[in-house]
Amino acid sequence: MTALPGPALQQAVPSRLARVHEVLAFEWTKLRSVRSNYWTLLIAAVVTLGVTAIVAQSFTSTPAPGHGAAADPLASSFLGYAEYTVLPVTVLAVLVFTSEYASGLIATTFTAVPGRRAVLAAKAAVTGAAALAAGELLAFACFFLTQAILSTHHRGLSLSHPGVPGAVLAAGCVLAACALVGVGLGAIIRHTAGAIAAAVAVIYLLAVFCLILPSPWGTRLGKFTVPFAAYQAVASHPLAGLLSPGLSMLVIIAWPAATLTAAAIVISRRDV
Repeated sequence: MTALPGPALQQAVPSRLARVHEVLAFEWTKLRSVRSNYWTLLIAAVVTLGVTAIVAQSFTSTPAPGHGAAADPLASSFLGYAEYTVLPVTVLAVLVFTSEYASGLIATTFTAVPGRRAVLAAKAAVTGAAALAAGELLAFACFFLTQAILSTHHRGLSLSHPGVPGAVLAAGCVLAACALVGVGLGAIIRHTAGAIAAAVAVIYLLAVFCLILPSPWGTRLGKFTVPFAAYQAVASHPLAGLLSPGLSMLVIIAWPAATLTAAAIVISRRDV
């Protein structure tokens, strides 16, 4: 007499929560096992802090507030961060998908996890969380370094100053948002060079294009780009004519949300 499937078989089937944990662990293992990721982040952090110190020192020679045009003491903390951290991290995020397509490993990934949107969600979650953690650490380091240098000229801000904690946290969120844009574009385009070019265009070139547009179109369109929105979110004195810091953060969030939504649609309609 053949025994019918019972509780033992049901227990052998992993729960949805267990499957989610396994997929996340799978992607985390792949992300942390690549040594070049650590070296890239380390070099980016060192260069960013070095440039931040140079920029902060240069701002000590600008007029003090009330004596002509002065640099924003808060936004100036993240000038080096915006270029020397955001770009390499975005490139690493693009490689999360494109490197697997290039090596053929993506077929193994989709075989192990048939739900392609689950793969996209796991890669986005792991990459976004790693970028957020690294971004926040480096954002606070850049802030304290800049303010320590500016304080020698009585120009620095303390972390308890109104608006400062939110601005520093926003800087870390910007890095995570850019990384998620990279993940989405990597999934859509699949080729490393093309995806990196698209990411640079989205994160940087759209804002540059807006800067050369005649007034008032440059401002009207620029406020919806990542650099304009990021500046508003981290500045102690946001610029007039652009969105408020709160709305600017919504713009920053909207870019990865739109990119990942498009990636989810595209990735589920392909053969591979």
